[in-house]
Amino acid sequence: MGIRCPLLLPSLCVLVLLETAASQNPKDSQCRHQCPQNATCINGTHCTCDDGFASTSGEKYFSDPLEICNDVDECKQNPSICGSRGLCLNTHGSYACKCKPGFDNRNKKQSMDCIDINECASPTNASCGPNAGCVNTIGSHHCTCNSGYALPSEQKTFPNATMNNCQDVDECQENNSRCGSHGHCINMPGSYICKCKPGFGNRNKNQIMECIDVNECASPINDSCGPNAGCVNTVGSYHCTCNPGYALPSEEKTFPNATMNNCQDINECASPINASCGPNASCVNTIGSYQCICNSGYALPSGGKTFPKPTMNNCQEVSFPRNPGGSSKLENISIHLEALITINESSPAEKKRVGTKVTKLLQELEQAALEDALSSPKTQVAQNNSFLAFETLVISNCSLENGNIRLEAQNNSVEISCMDIHSDTQGRTAVAFLSYFSLGTVINASFFEESQGKKSYGVYLNSQVVSTAVRPQQSNSSKVSVLLSFKHIQKKKAEETPLCVYWKALKEEGGSWSEDGCKLHNFSETHTRCNCNHTSTFAVLMALNSQAEDSVLTVITYVGLSLSLLCLFLAALTFLLCRAIQGTSTSLHLQLSLCLFLADLIFLTGIKQTKNQVLCSIIAGFLHYFYLASFTWMLLEGLHLFLTARNLMVVNYTRVSQSMKKVMYPLGYGIPAVIVAISALSRAHLYGSPSHCWIQTNKGFLWAFLGPVCTIFSVNFIFILLVLWILHSKLSSLNSEVSTIQDTRMLTFKALAQLCILGCTWCLGVLQIGPAAGIMAYLFTIINSLQGVFIFLVYCLLNHQVQQQYKKWFMTIKQTQSGSESLMLSSKVASGSTQTHTEN
Repeated sequence: MGIRCPLLLPSLCVLVLLETAASQNPKDSQCRHQCPQNATCINGTHCTCDDGFASTSGEKYFSDPLEICNDVDECKQNPSICGSRGLCLNTHGSYACKCKPGFDNRNKKQSMDCIDINECASPTNASCGPNAGCVNTIGSHHCTCNSGYALPSEQKTFPNATMNNCQDVDECQENNSRCGSHGHCINMPGSYICKCKPGFGNRNKNQIMECIDVNECASPINDSCGPNAGCVNTVGSYHCTCNPGYALPSEEKTFPNATMNNCQDINECASPINASCGPNASCVNTIGSYQCICNSGYALPSGGKTFPKPTMNNCQEVSFPRNPGGSSKLENISIHLEALITINESSPAEKKRVGTKVTKLLQELEQAALEDALSSPKTQVAQNNSFLAFETLVISNCSLENGNIRLEAQNNSVEISCMDIHSDTQGRTAVAFLSYFSLGTVINASFFEESQGKKSYGVYLNSQVVSTAVRPQQSNSSKVSVLLSFKHIQKKKAEETPLCVYWKALKEEGGSWSEDGCKLHNFSETHTRCNCNHTSTFAVLMALNSQAEDSVLTVITYVGLSLSLLCLFLAALTFLLCRAIQGTSTSLHLQLSLCLFLADLIFLTGIKQTKNQVLCSIIAGFLHYFYLASFTWMLLEGLHLFLTARNLMVVNYTRVSQSMKKVMYPLGYGIPAVIVAISALSRAHLYGSPSHCWIQTNKGFLWAFLGPVCTIFSVNFIFILLVLWILHSKLSSLNSEVSTIQDTRMLTFKALAQLCILGCTWCLGVLQIGPAAGIMAYLFTIINSLQGVFIFLVYCLLNHQVQQQYKKWFMTIKQTQSGSESLMLSSKVASGSTQTHTEN
C-alpha cells in the first residue's frame, strides 16, 4: 500500500514513511550505512536506537555512522519508578524493580506491591539470642532484653543476636526490701522469688509476701525439743528448756533443738538441792521429780506412806505386829528398799553393801507378795503404791487353765506357761509380778560392768526393774519359761541393741546384772520382749551396737601397719642421713613420715585400749591430731610443688625454699592442733567409744576429721592440676633434657602418687555401704595399712640419688666387713708363726 505525501509537508511525510516502513519490516532492509550497536535500520536509510538506548546527538533517527546508542538510566530519570518501598536497578537497555530490605513483593509479579516482612515471625524468625525478644518494625526489626534482663550499657534495644549482651538483673540488690522485713529475696535468672526467713511462713502462699512468725512449738512441729523438755516460741525462732525436774549437765537454761537435748533427771535428794522432807521422812528421787516417804515405823494418818512436799509431812509413829503378814509386811519391806535410793553408791565398798541389801530385800519382797496373795480370799489382786505396782494370781488347779498366765503392772507384763509350774500340797499356786518405780536408779547399769567386764559409759538402763516369783518355789532341775515385755523409758536409738538381764546374787559383790539364761525375743523403739528360763528380778539395758570384727581384716591391719612402721622408720633415717637429697622437699617428706609413723604406732598399740575411758579418750585425741598432721604436711607438699613449678619460669628456687621454711612448721603442726583443741573443748566426751579409741560418729562429730581431710584433698587436687597445666603449657617448648624440668616432672609424679595413696584411699571408707561394702572394706584396709610402704617405695627406692647413696652405704659396709675379716686372718697367721718359732 503506498502513501502519497503532500507537497507542502515533504519532510514530515518522509519521517512518517520511515516510521511506517520500520514498523512494518524494521530489519528487513539493509542500510546503506551500518547502524551502531543497540540500533535498528529503518527503510535502509536511517538508524534509530533500540528501546532503552539513546543516540549521542539526542536525535531519534540518524544516518551518521559515527553515532553511538548509549544505555538510558531509567532509574535516574524517574527515581520513584519502583515506588517508595522499591529499589530501581538499571539494566542494559531496561530496568528492574526490587523491594527494599524488610519488604517483599506480595504479588510476586512485575507489578510491584512491596509489603513489610515480619522478621520476628516464621519462616524468617529472626533470632535475638538468649534472654531476649524480637520486635518487628516497618522494613526492619530490633531486639529487646526480656523482663528481668538488661544491657550493661543501659540501652533498651540492640540490632541482632551478635550484639546480645543481656545480663540478669539482680532485683534483690535494686530493692532489698521488696520481700518485706521478714522475707528474704532470692535472685533468679530473669526474675526473683521471695522466701520467708527461717522461723516465718507466708500466710498468703503466693507472690504477695506476708511472712508471719511460725510457732515451732505448735502442732505438727511440737516434738522439736525431744523428751523431758519443753518448747518456747520466739519471734522467728524458738528454744528449748528442760522440764521441771530436769536440767542440762552444762547448767545452761536453754538449748536450740532436739539434737542438743541432754536433759537429765535432777536428783533433788542429793547435793546441792538436798530437798528436805522434814522429820521422820526421807527424800526419794523420781524421774523428773521427787517425793517424800515416811521412815520405817512411821506413817501418815491416812495410812499412806508418801507425800509430795515437806509441808505435807505428817508422819506419825506406828507399830507393826511382831509377825507382820499380808500387805503390812509387803509395805514395810518396800519402805526399806525405797530408802536405798538416797544412798550414794560411788565407792566400791558402799556399792557392795547396796548390792547385798538390795538382793536380800528383793527376795523378801517377792516372798511377802506371794504370802499376801495366798492369804487373800481373792484369786487375783492388783495393787499400787508410791514405790511399786504389782499383780498376784492364785491358781487352784493348773491343769484346768488354758494357755499362759499373764500379769501386768506399769505397762510391763509377764507370761508364764501354767504347765511349767507346780502346785503345793493343797493344789494351789501363787504367781506374783512386781514393777518398781525408781529402783533402777540404785541398781543401774554400773552393776553390769562389775560382772561382765563391759563399759558402763556405753550401757544404760532403759526400763523399770521388775520381779517375777512363783510359790511353791520350783526345783532347780525344772525350767520355767518366762516371757517378759518391757516398755522403754525413752525410745531406743538406731545404733543401740537391747540386753535382757536379771539380778544375779553374788557373795563377794553382793549382786549384779547378768545375761545368763535370758535371750532377746524381739524389740521395737518403745518395747523389748525377753525370754528367760527362770524367775528373778529383770530389766533391759541398752548398749551400743558392736559389730563383729573380721579376723581377716584384723590380720591385714596389723601386718600392714607393722610393715608400714618399718618402712616409715627406714624412710625417716634416709631423709635425715642422705645428704644428696637434703632440701625443703626432703624436710616435708621427713615430717610427713614422722607424723604417719606416730599415728600408725598409736593405732596399732592403743585402738583397743577401751577399758579405761580417760585413757581411751586421750588415745583418740592423739590419733585425731597425728592423722590430721599427716594430711596437713601433704597439703604443704602440694603447695611447695605448685610454687616450684610456678617459679621455674624465673628459676627462683631460693625464694620458694625460704618462704616454705618460714611457714611450714607453724602450719604443719599448728593447724591440726587448733582443730583438735576446738573439738576437745566443745565435745570431749565424743572422743573414744566402747569398741574403739577413735572419734564417735554421734551428732556429726566425725566431720571434725573428715571435714579438714576433704578440704585438704580438694586443695591438693587443684595444686596438681595447676602443676600439670604449667608443665604442659609453659615448658613444652624447652629441651626435655633440662634437669630442672625432669626433676619437677618426677616430683609431680611422686606428689600425684602421694595424693592417691593418702587422699583417694580414704574415699573408699565412705563407699563401705551397699552391696560392695565388703570389697571396699578390704581395699580400704589393705591400701591404708600399707601407706608407709608406698612412701618408702616412691620417695626412697625409686629415687636415683637415694639408690646411689644406698649403694655407697652397702659398699662401705662390705668393705668394712672385708677389712675386719682380713685383719682377723692376719692376726691368726701371725700368732701361728710365733707359736711355731717358739716350738722350734
